[in-house]
Amino acid sequence: MHATAVFPRSKPRAGMYESFYLRAVAADAPLGVWIRHTVHKAPGHSPLGAVWFTLFDARSGRPSMQKLSARDLSVPAGGWIAVGGDASMGPAGAEGNCGPARWSLAVSSPAPELHHLSPHLLYRGPLPRTKLTSPTPAATFDGTIELEGRPSIDVRGWRGMVGHNWGSEHAERWIWLHGIGFAEDPDAWIDVALGRLLIGGRLTPWVANGAIHCDGARHRLGGLLAHGLQVSETPAGCALALPGADGLSVRAHASVPSEAAAGWRYADPDGSEHHVVNCSVSALTLDLQLPSGARRSLSSEHSCVYELGMREQDHGVPLAPFADG
Repeated sequence: MHATAVFPRSKPRAGMYESFYLRAVAADAPLGVWIRHTVHKAPGHSPLGAVWFTLFDARSGRPSMQKLSARDLSVPAGGWIAVGGDASMGPAGAEGNCGPARWSLAVSSPAPELHHLSPHLLYRGPLPRTKLTSPTPAATFDGTIELEGRPSIDVRGWRGMVGHNWGSEHAERWIWLHGIGFAEDPDAWIDVALGRLLIGGRLTPWVANGAIHCDGARHRLGGLLAHGLQVSETPAGCALALPGADGLSVRAHASVPSEAAAGWRYADPDGSEHHVVNCSVSALTLDLQLPSGARRSLSSEHSCVYELGMREQDHGVPLAPFADG
């Protein structure tokens, strides 16, 4: 399965959402970018596209957040999505503008696509209602970012990822964790999503899906039948115990620098909304027990994404002044 846009095949009466996104972070500073291209479609309505831009710089306080919406959506030749005449994204990179922000980013990676869900038939079934992949789970970016009021940012060799998700509604609660740029293993990365669903008025336990790449090998994390998952989370960070295949276990601790998180509203097709707190320059430590029995520790001071999606609104993170949907 290769990444392709889902929204052109959506049924007129159905509700859905879709997102293609990237995150990239500098090696030598807590400076990073998170760019999303989204589709929101309420049942019986035409889809609405949006471009979201967030620049994180933990040295200077709150992130810079911008958003533009447009009815003009298309799939460009060789690409995934174009929103109006402002932004487009595809396997080779992303170009666009969003208010005072402009970017031109090329992406390269030897890492094959990550399909989080296993077994693969979950991508064809009604549950989970959110599907996700990472077309490029470990990427290198080159290009430029321009934001009014600050010098042009040279994105040369920044590390990160490219992601894709879609579905009929968001999970009731979720965590997304992506880490790269570890001092102990420059090629290592982790990409894992955790979710809780609301089914029949009851909230399911957490389920994790993803992978970790360490010492030259990729190992699957989580899954429907995995045992030993432990989750402690707040908007300021999380502590996770992640079971993996063949006896792998990972303990992860992510922490958000003070005032460095972005707050967004995410709309569901049914008209409800989540609050989402994302920090793409979070710190991350990983303690691994590999299938071989060997133990490894990985750490990064600012190269992790920690994201928490939730219903509550008293999380204390200021929200960007943009509606969704």
